[in-house]
Amino acid sequence: MEVVEAIKDLKQINSMKRYLKKQSERDYLLFLLGINTGLTITELLDIRISDLLEGDGICDFYTIKKDDLRDERKVYLNQKVKKEILHYVSTCNHEPDSYLFQSKKSKNHLSRQQAYRIIHQAAEALGIGSNIGTNSMRKTFGYHAYKRGVAISLLQKHFHHSTKQETYKFLGINKEEVTIPRIDVNL
Repeated sequence: MEVVEAIKDLKQINSMKRYLKKQSERDYLLFLLGINTGLTITELLDIRISDLLEGDGICDFYTIKKDDLRDERKVYLNQKVKKEILHYVSTCNHEPDSYLFQSKKSKNHLSRQQAYRIIHQAAEALGIGSNIGTNSMRKTFGYHAYKRGVAISLLQKHFHHSTKQETYKFLGINKEEVTIPRIDVNL
């Protein structure tokens, strides 16, 4: 299996978003949701439209339900993501119990291979690199969350890693990039 990398450059992320939006609203939303939540590709593909609906809008947290209720976890959906989901859902004409990322050929969700091709081909077309795949979305989320001050311990928990070193390696953060937190209560 080929190791993929995070997209660390914000200009490249924005290029990917523009490129995918021109290709397909569905593909754009897949990328946007992936880089803003850090969900695995399997978790993303399993989302049904009804999982995200709350009243007339989109819920603040997407709940991932496992077989065991204690395994249930919630993932925050920011305003940009909620706005794009609402736009997509209002224009795609799918039933509420449909998959959010439904295949164009059937009622099933995209396959992991199809999702990989979408992300990888967009990156290649833009010259971003050949080491970009679906797991790059997850790594991109973690890398940028860390760079914006999210504690590595929280990301370690989010990614279900056993050590901080595993999380640093997963995100492609070397010793020189490890940030020293500025804890300033300024009382």
